[in-house]
Amino acid sequence: MRQMLPTELKQRLDADAAAPVLLDVREPWEFDTCRIEGAVLIPMASVPARVGELDPSAETVVICHHGGRSMQVAMFLEQRGFSHVINLAGGVAAWAAQVDPAMAQY
Repeated sequence: MRQMLPTELKQRLDADAAAPVLLDVREPWEFDTCRIEGAVLIPMASVPARVGELDPSAETVVICHHGGRSMQVAMFLEQRGFSHVINLAGGVAAWAAQVDPAMAQY
């Protein structure tokens, strides 16, 4: 599975008209606290039941707080035939530290 640093994702989002799907797998209260603009929330526990809502051929960046839950979800998606899954290394905590210091943190 590919890993992407927050700074790399920021460059992609700024430069690419065909931005990847941003799949946030945190809990709703976490998503309400802070999020990367454009991210879609599907909490980790809901992913198996909602996997049909996702496009297996789309480039998908999976996001959580520090990168652990997102890595588990990314592996789950890869096992189900998703071919372009990327884990955001360090999650939103790293995004706040490296890209958006004004982002709320928890």
